[in-house]
Amino acid sequence: MPTTPHDAVAVATTLDGMITVDNVSKFFGSVVAVSDVSFAIDAGVTALLGPNGAGKSTLFRMMCGLTPASRGELRVLGADPRADLDVRGSIGLVPQQDALFDHLSARQFVSLAAETQGLSGDDVAAAGDWALEQVDLAAVGSKTVGQFSKGMRQRVKVAAALVHDPKVLILDEPLTGLDPVQRRRMIALFHSLGDQGRCVLVSSHVLDEVARLGSNVLVVAQGRLIARGDYRDLRELMDDRPHRIRIGSNEPRRLATVLVDRGLVTALSLDDGEVIVDTLDIDTLGRQIATIALELGVRLTEINPLDDDLESVFRYLVEGR
Repeated sequence: MPTTPHDAVAVATTLDGMITVDNVSKFFGSVVAVSDVSFAIDAGVTALLGPNGAGKSTLFRMMCGLTPASRGELRVLGADPRADLDVRGSIGLVPQQDALFDHLSARQFVSLAAETQGLSGDDVAAAGDWALEQVDLAAVGSKTVGQFSKGMRQRVKVAAALVHDPKVLILDEPLTGLDPVQRRRMIALFHSLGDQGRCVLVSSHVLDEVARLGSNVLVVAQGRLIARGDYRDLRELMDDRPHRIRIGSNEPRRLATVLVDRGLVTALSLDDGEVIVDTLDIDTLGRQIATIALELGVRLTEINPLDDDLESVFRYLVEGR
């Protein structure tokens, strides 16, 4: 079962892995971007799920040694990425921002990334060709990046992160802009890399993407680690939490009275011909609402969930049960 808000800060009692984050916080002045986050991950694919502004990119920058933690300790492959250049050379980063040079060809850009990581001579060309092949861009490697679509540009960034064959891949929203076919191929690549013993950490704010990324999911919101588990655990959290439903009817007061009398709702309000209800058992409510309407002889005009989205799940996890 997933870790819940009450014990999220203690999710990693024994920190041992290719990436370890131990009670890490990051402050920007009075702004708390990351707050007392702890976890450890090893080889394979791990998804970091959270809304925009949750602290995912800040965590990634600290893992890559690009910015220091204000408090706590991060280790990648057992070393501090801020202090150990060898470890930084073992990390491949796909930043969220579109950090590409439009005047360079895809092959030139990836080769530049290889040289930046210390490759030289024939190794640069060989590594560049291999990396472009991994992301299905070998056939268009001579085209300038400025001609590429958003999805192709994302794939160039992944190739640049792969080119030096790093042990750790940190990928910030790498699936954004990819079409469904490209997304499936990219996810398959991530799994292949993880199966080969690499640590692949992928961030996303889209729950359906996370379902395909792997069994290990970390959930962050408001700078905190609020849950971890696999995708099925997260779906259980979505199903177990209270749900808010809007029910339209020509006689909302009569309908509301019966819903309360039968114990189908935990809270209720009336709003301009609609009944807004909270329920802990959305399945039972869904099965009985039509029967109740028929018994009363009232008409249902609308039944819509008001909180069946990822932001609502994050809010519920942050606030607790």
